[in-house]
Amino acid sequence: MLNRVRGEAAPLVTRHGLMKARIKAVRQRIWFKALSRVERGIVDLTIRCVETIRSRLLDRVVSNIVAKILKNLKPSFLETVTKVGRKIAHEICEFALKWGNLRASSWRHDLSFIRFLGVNVINTMPFDVYRELGEAEI
Repeated sequence: MLNRVRGEAAPLVTRHGLMKARIKAVRQRIWFKALSRVERGIVDLTIRCVETIRSRLLDRVVSNIVAKILKNLKPSFLETVTKVGRKIAHEICEFALKWGNLRASSWRHDLSFIRFLGVNVINTMPFDVYRELGEAEI
């Protein structure tokens, strides 16, 4: 994305986005586990001193750190419900199409239906299984 005034690339990471990533990492207790002291220092100093990152090198380093944070974050409840529900909706649609229901193909894209199925499945499983679903890829 080019900046219209100077013809420069727009920064991918902003102070606000960096602050949000830091807060989520601290809340989920991965700030100290996933990042080294140097990486935490880079993020903290960038938040304090830089409004927009202009240096390509700093932008690349901070982007890699944010990617590392995002990789280690646990998915939210809604993300887990959607992942589980999407799998079940796909299976239900396949069965319904085999039985001759032509409208069933639209069900796999209906977000309300997907979430409904996901919530039902998660509500019927023990808490330990839900916690594992949130931590592992489904």
